[in-house]
Amino acid sequence: MKEKISDKLFNSVSEKLEGLLPDDGPSIRDEFNKNLKVAIQGAISRLDLVTREEFDAQTIVLQRTRSMIEELEKQVSELEQRLAD
Repeated sequence: MKEKISDKLFNSVSEKLEGLLPDDGPSIRDEFNKNLKVAIQGAISRLDLVTREEFDAQTIVLQRTRSMIEELEKQVSELEQRLAD
């Protein structure tokens, strides 16, 4: 996921900023693109991102955990009721 975001962001920013560069040949653009990509990847790597697949998997785990807790709460309540009687 980080790579996809990085590539999309890089392409978008790069296209916009390349128009501002002087037309002194490909060497300036290549150097600019290289440095920009490194900067964007560094910024994104510092973010605490997860892939959509990881997020969806954790959502499923959370739903199962909530169901288990609800079932255990129900069982505890029934046991408490039995002890009270």
